[in-house]
Amino acid sequence: MSLATSTHGKGEPLVLLHGWGMNAGVWMPLLPRLEKSWQVILVELPGHGESESVEGDIDDWAQALLDVVPQGSVWLGWSLGAIATLAAATLAPDRIRALILSGGTPRFTQATGWECGMRPELLESFAGELFNSPERTMLRFLGLQVRGADNERETLKQLKSAVRQRPQAGTPALRSGLDLLLQTDLRARLPGLHVPSLWLYGEKDTLVSAATAEYVRRLQPQARTRMITGAGHAPFLSHPGQCLKALEGLPA
Repeated sequence: MSLATSTHGKGEPLVLLHGWGMNAGVWMPLLPRLEKSWQVILVELPGHGESESVEGDIDDWAQALLDVVPQGSVWLGWSLGAIATLAAATLAPDRIRALILSGGTPRFTQATGWECGMRPELLESFAGELFNSPERTMLRFLGLQVRGADNERETLKQLKSAVRQRPQAGTPALRSGLDLLLQTDLRARLPGLHVPSLWLYGEKDTLVSAATAEYVRRLQPQARTRMITGAGHAPFLSHPGQCLKALEGLPA
């Protein structure tokens, strides 16, 4: 098993992890600015891009990621990548300096006491459509990421471009990723997480509601949360300046 990685720039190591169905290409609009100050390590999630698949649960994915990145890195994870980042930080907190979780949540779907999550039946509908029309399913998911947000058309264009830049995830990998979004629940780990963490939320995110910030603070009072006005699920594309400021504000 091997995960695809690429390194750009010099400085403190910064690991970037994309979301479900995407690949490292999603970070390309931000890369020229990041690599001026950071050693950027792009990693493609299991079964995505040029990475091989990893069997198992989110902890197995997290361990595979830990095996290919430098110790002491800052990790920036987006969506499913944020969940994998969170899992890695709870498995090996001494190996990660800080976390930025964009559209991050310890549990993606609704549950008792977690009303901020996505309705499970909506996510299951993606799984049901996946085998019949994976391309249509991906386009529908991309549309939800930008719906109602500022710069909606331009952000959707960037997401579609990113999907096409690298080998696309096959149906088995997409199904595995959806299963992780449906099944993973890391809420019980948050109170014991002491890695400095910043949770970024888009005000208009239709996948991970901005209300998630309050639920996270209940479980992890020391967590920092930031709302990006007008942003949807991909604020690093629609509002890159604010995301870069978040990196600048990390504790030394």
